[in-house]
Amino acid sequence: MRFDRYYRYDEITEFLQGWAAKYPNLCKVESMGPSYEGRDIWVVILTNFDTGPDAEKPAMWVDGNIHATETSASTASLHLINKLLTGYGSDDRITYALDSRAFYIVPRLNPDGAEWALADKPKFIRSSTRPYPRMDELDGLHQEDVDEDGRILQMRVKDPNGPWKINPEDPRMMIPRQPDEAPGGDFYRLLPEGRVKNYDGVTINLAPNLQGLDLNRQFPVFWSPDQQGAGHFAGSEPEPAAAMKWIVAHPNITGSISYHTFSGVYLRPPTKAGDESLPTQDLYTFKRIGAKATELTGYKAVSVFHDFKYDPKEFIKGTFDDWMYEYLGIYGWTCEIWSVQKQAGIKDYKFMDWFREHPLEDDIAIMKWNDEVLDGKGVIDWYEFEHPQLGTVELGGWELFHTWRNPPPSLLEKEVAPLSDFALYQCLISPKLEWYQVDKKSNGNTHYVRATVHNTGWLPTNVSKQAVAMKVVRELEVDIALPEGAKLVTGKEKTMLGQLEGRDGKWSMPIFSGDATAERAKVEWVIEAEPGSVVEITAIHPRAGTIRKSVTL
Repeated sequence: MRFDRYYRYDEITEFLQGWAAKYPNLCKVESMGPSYEGRDIWVVILTNFDTGPDAEKPAMWVDGNIHATETSASTASLHLINKLLTGYGSDDRITYALDSRAFYIVPRLNPDGAEWALADKPKFIRSSTRPYPRMDELDGLHQEDVDEDGRILQMRVKDPNGPWKINPEDPRMMIPRQPDEAPGGDFYRLLPEGRVKNYDGVTINLAPNLQGLDLNRQFPVFWSPDQQGAGHFAGSEPEPAAAMKWIVAHPNITGSISYHTFSGVYLRPPTKAGDESLPTQDLYTFKRIGAKATELTGYKAVSVFHDFKYDPKEFIKGTFDDWMYEYLGIYGWTCEIWSVQKQAGIKDYKFMDWFREHPLEDDIAIMKWNDEVLDGKGVIDWYEFEHPQLGTVELGGWELFHTWRNPPPSLLEKEVAPLSDFALYQCLISPKLEWYQVDKKSNGNTHYVRATVHNTGWLPTNVSKQAVAMKVVRELEVDIALPEGAKLVTGKEKTMLGQLEGRDGKWSMPIFSGDATAERAKVEWVIEAEPGSVVEITAIHPRAGTIRKSVTL
């Protein structure tokens, strides 16, 4: 598989089915359900099925492309699948991961919207193709490919009171008109390429998109109808509903990453409140995982509330990573792939605030990057076009889809490859239930059996303090099944053992260590049975896995 282009739905389907056929012991493909337009939403299940079913192992959830134009999110998901399948047996970490754990990867959670974005005549929308909140278009400018060249660019229209002017040093660049510049000069109005419905010859309104849903505002956490794109109710749309149903049906999921674009950053909860609202240990754990993300990918890891707000006085409601953490107690990340600013060498900028205001030097640096790295192809020279409503306009500017929204195809693989390393890391830090030892002593028909389990993973079996607070994770359970004619003298057939700690709370300075065996638990039984009888012991934890042991008495 090549990672220097963006694939359509049918191509992705062919790749996934091909992998499942080539690696039947490692890969299965299932449909989580249909999209709004009826396309299957594929989930790829990766594990070594010879070492046990995926449902009995800790699992990592990864999804991409919930937003229509964020197609590099699909590429990142596909890269991860390819890396795991081709690396099994030759890469020790990958082999261990698939032998002991599972991945659930959804390369394209919103197949309909991505098809529109990748069409020969593209249409850019936020998420779902379903009309919302209206069924009919309003008057105004609707973004589309008006000259039918397969691109959606910008339009510039001469306007003596326009807010933009041409940079005299580089005519490709538009710079803001200064606050004290009088009207009447060579000023321009910048608009998205598109048609104007019912143009009156004077006013141009930016019409709301007929497809106004945002599928990442659909999750039942802080959901509110006043959130733009929220839908009629949480989970009203088939794509997020399918994801939630799958996740709830797979309580073995212990971590998640959702691939989006753009900004070159890993985002974490909380969204509604500051870091002080998190349980202390969960905050420390989030930060340690985030530090590893930065080490492996070069992307900063930040709090949405503190560092990634669109409006400083508002917070985004109904997002996937909030739902994963706030309700399920799973450390969920949103990875915003790609940053033009970072590519141009711009540092220490605020992600959202930069677009509101930044120095001209940044624009010059970005244009230099375009010229040197992209051979100038990221910016289209302005050219005249006879617009059906506006008359003579110019089309051009940034080719946004392949420069800002997504990496240019030539840089795509380099950008997404490190993200797979972090996904593998987050999978491997999950809790993992294993046998520590199983002992037996016999005296005639009386047998003493002791089974000790331990958590060999870094995270505790409950994953987070939030999961315990929300009562969403069951206790560790150890069951014993006796042969016919045997009976328990002491002990229970089903024993509940609470949660097992991990290593996430350990301090890095060894003088403060006190390594109690809180990651272990034991069960003891006295059994009356004929010598040679076999008892079956099963230890079950929904997040840490299921293990079995046969003991001959």
